[in-house]
Amino acid sequence: MKAFLLTRYGKKERLQLSETPKPAPQADEVLIEVHAAGVNQLELKLRDGEFKLILPYKLPTGLGHDVAGIVMAVGARVSQFKVGDEVYARPADFRIGTFAEFIAVPEADIARKPRNLTTTEAGSLPLVALTAWQALVEVAELRKGQKVFIQAGSGGVGTFAIQLAKHLGAYVATTTSAANTALVKSLGADLVIDYKTQDFETVLSGYDVVLNSQDPKNLAKSLRILKPGGIAVSITGPPTGEFAREFGLPWYVRFATTLISFGTRRQAKKLGVRYTFLFMKANGQQLSEITKLVEAGIIKPVVDKIFPFAQTNEALAYVESGRAKGKVVIEVK
Repeated sequence: MKAFLLTRYGKKERLQLSETPKPAPQADEVLIEVHAAGVNQLELKLRDGEFKLILPYKLPTGLGHDVAGIVMAVGARVSQFKVGDEVYARPADFRIGTFAEFIAVPEADIARKPRNLTTTEAGSLPLVALTAWQALVEVAELRKGQKVFIQAGSGGVGTFAIQLAKHLGAYVATTTSAANTALVKSLGADLVIDYKTQDFETVLSGYDVVLNSQDPKNLAKSLRILKPGGIAVSITGPPTGEFAREFGLPWYVRFATTLISFGTRRQAKKLGVRYTFLFMKANGQQLSEITKLVEAGIIKPVVDKIFPFAQTNEALAYVESGRAKGKVVIEVK
């Protein structure tokens, strides 16, 4: 089969189109013919080598964390899916590689594709949907009447998180450019801040939750807009020792992450707020809950641009440019 592989770490590296063996599903796996694969910032971070300490992939390796497609074969212990099912998934770490014609995915990571979505739309959702769900529902326990600040509202995670937060009954503030104000308002944002002309710290205060996806400077500001007892959930770091322990990483990684996050944790403690780093996990059960929201029309995918499989590197470059509104998707088949 054909697959785009990362052969060397580096910001200017291009994925190499290669011929690789078609995977054979293990007893607990499902073989999926890839029809669509979403493109995420995480692909760029892996390519650049930013996560080598946390995710030590052996090169060459496939990239791609979103898949939607058709079940072509199932392992002996698979009971929830059969050949011909339309499914989508975020494969677990070290099982990724959706920029390919086929991928074998653990059954526990998979959910049935929402019936009201095209395969391309479904392929845009798993990683950003699970990130928003785990940040707002699982970690922050966002409730009706609370105030949440979602950074970068027109991005992949932001467009999903705004809709989820509104479904949960929260008041939502977000940042975007003036050109994307109408988009984020249409998704449910109550307060929109133009990050090019406004400093959100001068506008916001007393927030219960922040979903941080920006740099350390914006994270520091985010901690200051929280009310006492509030929580900042960051998907861009710094990682913490608690995260390293949860992921079973070596002692030196736990030590390093404890040092890296020391300043942020100290600031949060001084302000009487909480800080946590989220590295989302594959979870088919949560994805099934998300499917219900999509089929009910509560959440709709936002797809900016679609690239053919041959232009996978161009899709990555477009995401890297920062111009994408919502998600970019590669149509493999």
